[in-house]
Amino acid sequence: MKIVIRPERKEDFEKITEVNDQAFGQPEEGNLIINLRKTTDFNANLSLVAVDVDNAKTVGHILFYPIKIKSDDSEFQTLALAPMSVLPEFQRKMIGSKMVTEGLTMAKNQGYKSVIVLGHVDFYPRFGFQPASRWGINCPFEVTNEAFMALELVEKELDRTEGVVVYPKEFDDV
Repeated sequence: MKIVIRPERKEDFEKITEVNDQAFGQPEEGNLIINLRKTTDFNANLSLVAVDVDNAKTVGHILFYPIKIKSDDSEFQTLALAPMSVLPEFQRKMIGSKMVTEGLTMAKNQGYKSVIVLGHVDFYPRFGFQPASRWGINCPFEVTNEAFMALELVEKELDRTEGVVVYPKEFDDV
């Protein structure tokens, strides 16, 4: 199986929704992507699909979306990695890992300096993600410390950052 990771195209929209709906077993994540795509901050170059080239089938999707970390006296730009999905029958084949790796590279190449993720504690640390609390970065809602993580794409970028992550309103329904 040959997997290619590339930015989304208009003809991928419906497939991206289907992948998310099947991977999560609910429509919220697929709807989130549809709603984020309508915003001015959406960057199609950071909405990536994984395509099984042999079958011309979209099997995965990952989105990096600009968010902010705010404190009383400062505001920092970062990216949220959310959501990431792989069709159930293609999970555990390293497709998610390939999407994360490619997405982080693309984000860094576009000038982003850090990424925040709320995710599986056994998956994301292999890419260098650490609890965001290490830098004084907090989630706006209650989650376990280990599941709310951050990654510096530029060394020491988060050393001067602290505050609460602010997700856009589109995330409220997930």
